[in-house]
Amino acid sequence: MINFATIPADIRTPGQHIEFDASRAVSGLPPIANRVLLIGQKLAAGVVNQLTIQPIVEAGQAVNKFGQGSMLARMAQAYKAADRFSQVDAIALDDAVGANAATGTITVTGPATAAGTLALMVSGTRIPIAVANGTTAINVAAAIAAAVNALPDLPVTAAVGANPNEHVVTFTARNKGTAGNEIDLRHSHYSGEALPRGIALAIVAMAGGAGDPDIDAIWPVIGDNSYRTIVVGFIDAPTHAKLKAELDDRWGEARMLESVAYAAKPGSQGVLAALGAGLNSELVTVLGSGYSPSSPAEVAASYAAACGYHSAIDPARPLQTLEVKGMFAPKPNQQFTRAQREALLRDGIATFTADQGGTCRIERSITTYQTDEFGLADVAWLDLETVTTTAYLRASLRGRIAQKFPRHKLAGDDARFGAGQAVVTPKILRAELIALARDWEEAGLVEGLDQYVADLIVERDAGDPNRVNALVPPDIVNQFRSFAAAIQFRL
Repeated sequence: MINFATIPADIRTPGQHIEFDASRAVSGLPPIANRVLLIGQKLAAGVVNQLTIQPIVEAGQAVNKFGQGSMLARMAQAYKAADRFSQVDAIALDDAVGANAATGTITVTGPATAAGTLALMVSGTRIPIAVANGTTAINVAAAIAAAVNALPDLPVTAAVGANPNEHVVTFTARNKGTAGNEIDLRHSHYSGEALPRGIALAIVAMAGGAGDPDIDAIWPVIGDNSYRTIVVGFIDAPTHAKLKAELDDRWGEARMLESVAYAAKPGSQGVLAALGAGLNSELVTVLGSGYSPSSPAEVAASYAAACGYHSAIDPARPLQTLEVKGMFAPKPNQQFTRAQREALLRDGIATFTADQGGTCRIERSITTYQTDEFGLADVAWLDLETVTTTAYLRASLRGRIAQKFPRHKLAGDDARFGAGQAVVTPKILRAELIALARDWEEAGLVEGLDQYVADLIVERDAGDPNRVNALVPPDIVNQFRSFAAAIQFRL
């Protein structure tokens, strides 16, 4: 006897009664939706209120919504430049009450004894300033301030001092908080660039920014919205702890929302190692941007775009060598050595390399996970690809069971019932889980199917007759990280 979903069993009126059943319409594995959430600070000029979810289709929308030059607007621009296709939402935070804005200075001495170009760079944006022969330090300082203020997308404003400090340019971060301390000020970044003769610049790095907004205010707003990729514009140990708590809860069996958070942090290998040593989450990855002139908030957005977009295509394929678009490479003599990068990878910090053309590429996208629940060193969740693969396996497993058995009755393996009945048994479920594993294997997500079949357990719950328990043991594929060979030559 066939089970119908909508056609009554006792209908008496003549006619043809036909319903549709889509439970077997789709085969194979489902696609991955890479929905993205950007978290960052806005400016008062932004027209939207904080803590409201805002869709971002074009990068220009973020300028109006969050304020030109704001952290969040620049993050949206960086993300969209790297990934134009994923669905992106953004949620803004106001600067924290009582927070301080970071400041930095450039002190100019002169005059110029030859014409030239002053190649200023602010947060990765090159600002060329023409300097004529004989230009005084005061006029060079005024030209720097004017050139910076003519670019409202920059994260800083500039002003020259009053007499007798007209030769000093003060930069002030648009957003308050510690992220302003990471805004890079420099000149003559590229090979061949030099200050005009007679001109010298003394740069005091951005500092004094204090007071960051509380990201915990975001979680009630986004609720159970499914965001696979979450980008955070600032990161430190307290922020990481709040991210970990929320992401652990999202990943738990009650919510099953597979979210991963991305951040970036500048600084020396020692500074990054100290930060990484205090972090531990398989759901957060922090790229150490080192001495790159690019803003870490924008690097985080570009890093997340590369990882999120490509892992949605294939969650198990290595992310190494992917370009972090828009990220400026540090000067060659400031790039981390192999030994330093090895140390960072042992301290929970993801690494990048830069080629001779200045293109930055992911070297290894690790998570901050380093120790298990007992504090023992553990590599189970070292690589981001492990997280994205297992997340997909769970999502596709849930989808397969929900799609194939949406309104089924449950019986034991020894039950007898007519063909066409909406009845499922542990044996039928076991067969479906093996078929799913074959799909996983075909997609290059798992290996060792014989082991999977041997270890797979599907059984009816002893205490709940409406429940089936399963132990699903996939052997997920690994990534080709390194190759070793001994060249045994002959003469």
